[in-house]
Amino acid sequence: MNQQASALVTAADISRLAGVTRATVSNWRRRHPDFPAPAGGTDTSPTYDLDAVRAWLSARGQLPEDTPADRLRTALRTHPGDGELALRLLPVVLAAARLDGREREALPELRDDALLRWARSAADDGAEDIPGIEDAAYPPEAAGPLRALLRCVVTDGAEAATDVLAERLLEDAGGTGTYLTPRPLADLMARLLTGSAGAFPASVLDPACGAGSLLAAAASAGATALHGQDVLVAQAAPAAVRLRLSAPEAAISVRTGDSLRSDAFKGLTVDAVLCNPPYGARDWGHDDLAYDQRWAYGVPPKGEPELAWVQHCLAHLAPRGRAVLLMPPAVAERTAGRRIRAQLVRDGALRAVVSLPQGAATPLHIGLHLWVLERPEPQAEAPGTVLLVDAAAEIRDLDWTAVHNTVLSAWRPYLAERDGFTGAPGVAAAMPVTDLLDEAVDLTPARRIRTASRHTLRPALLARQASELYDQLREAATDLAGLSTDGDWPPTSDRPREWRTATVADLLRGGALSLLHTPGRRTRSGQPQPRPEAEPGARPALTAADVFKNLPASGTEADLPTGVAVPLVQASDVLLTEILHVGRTAVARVVEPGEAGCFLGPHLLLFRPDRRRLDPWFLAGFLAAEQNVNAAATGSSLVRVDPRRLRVPLLPLAEQQRYGAAFRRLHELRTAARRADRAAEEVTRLLGTGLTDGALLPDGHGSA
Repeated sequence: MNQQASALVTAADISRLAGVTRATVSNWRRRHPDFPAPAGGTDTSPTYDLDAVRAWLSARGQLPEDTPADRLRTALRTHPGDGELALRLLPVVLAAARLDGREREALPELRDDALLRWARSAADDGAEDIPGIEDAAYPPEAAGPLRALLRCVVTDGAEAATDVLAERLLEDAGGTGTYLTPRPLADLMARLLTGSAGAFPASVLDPACGAGSLLAAAASAGATALHGQDVLVAQAAPAAVRLRLSAPEAAISVRTGDSLRSDAFKGLTVDAVLCNPPYGARDWGHDDLAYDQRWAYGVPPKGEPELAWVQHCLAHLAPRGRAVLLMPPAVAERTAGRRIRAQLVRDGALRAVVSLPQGAATPLHIGLHLWVLERPEPQAEAPGTVLLVDAAAEIRDLDWTAVHNTVLSAWRPYLAERDGFTGAPGVAAAMPVTDLLDEAVDLTPARRIRTASRHTLRPALLARQASELYDQLREAATDLAGLSTDGDWPPTSDRPREWRTATVADLLRGGALSLLHTPGRRTRSGQPQPRPEAEPGARPALTAADVFKNLPASGTEADLPTGVAVPLVQASDVLLTEILHVGRTAVARVVEPGEAGCFLGPHLLLFRPDRRRLDPWFLAGFLAAEQNVNAAATGSSLVRVDPRRLRVPLLPLAEQQRYGAAFRRLHELRTAARRADRAAEEVTRLLGTGLTDGALLPDGHGSA
């Protein structure tokens, strides 16, 4: 193979390489004089010699073992024009994925000339399906990256290799502001497309398809024709590959361009549309598109780009076709958009507005909305109501199972019997169109539902519920007080204690520990599969939400993947949440005897210690330590823990047990505090609703 120069890497690359945050890399640069000097770039965005960085990290013990994905990133870095090469390698991923396992494993061992010939032939067969590829030629110096790519496909899968190529493409394209629609949200949006008869639309369009998450969710639910467009080639090209990997039988067409200014599917009519449009875009073409025929509900004001996307999606729908869009909450109330909102409501094009809890999607600090739209059938009578669902009303921490249940338990009955739908007080209501068409045309679910729910309140029932909640609060407060007594926590000497540690990888090799994991319910592309209904009496499954909130197992076999062996948890197993949001700490939990026999749900790491060598609560406390998790985690808005890089002190078993007793006590204290917090929140919410809606009287007021 050709000898290649060392690559130049950015601070972001170094953070990925070391498995730390960008802030940690910046801290290294400031505090360590021996940190490698910049070898290129600019003062604000320097680049560093990869070999020098690797040597520095290795000397400090911060360099994890290379994975095939890491080696692919390095190979791309050492190739001039690596972004262009990353694009041209995408058809190679498709070609390799079509081969059987033995043929695929033989490819990386070919000589350079034979490997390049195969790649050129393979790319010619698939390049036309991927937007942005004009020349799929591979010069001799591409042999190294090509070989690294194929090894990544063999070891980690075609989807992982596609993710690395997409990562490089986005970096070169300056793709800031591009965000993946989370899989549970994509799954929910797809399920909202299903009609009352249960049939899923055959053809689906996403005019801002990004990485293809929404179209993959539609394919998993049953769509057979997928159409996507994105303004960035760096998004559209990998999306096309992901969709072909996950839905090989579907008809797929992914194109590039600005959907509002240059619609690549002009004249196309589809059964359904899914869309997460660009957030806060102001330069969307208002002046150029003032007389566009898509504006059937009014010309969108310049500051209302989301209403342009709404009408673009409606224009592509067949009569009675449905669209689901993820929207900023301000679109439901801004003054500038009230005339278009009124026309959408009046004509029956807007069927539902759902408010989601914070953290459902980027931007994470905002509770976003889902708009469900339907293209009215000509001459048909417009519906008399719009469904409003406040999924954030009773869901404080993001719990996707609860969100799905709340939304779908309102949407499905509403579809089945719109006129007879009674709703759920404080959560869902079928709002009469006449009530919505006031001066503000405010479609914010929380505001409208509160008004509608006043007439359904039953004062006597509310008073009884308040009394029961007070009893629960007193019990929880008593437990918390009993656990809040000062303990004996003596300090160490003047300096913190130091000890030798071993990584989980070391403990696994030594037989002190076993590590089990359940893959998520998704297709080969990593996208969600439709969730089947659970059978009555099925064995429960512990979910990540259960561990995080220390609740009993709430999942079922419907939450688990099919076709793979799913582990059963045993008493004294240690469970650790694998994925968490930035700013949240990981949570560990030791399985109690009464929980043994449950399935292990996705996104949980199960550590099974040899009780003769490791105390479970000692292990749980150190595995979940904040500094430990930070050193073993990767990601930006969502953080994934690499369990093999977690470290555990090497202490005698008797000393482990003393630490374990302390960690168990802290766990019980945290659990009691959360239970008291939930009880206080529930009682204050219910009493506040009863007082403000006139169903309850203040204490000491007497009877009405």
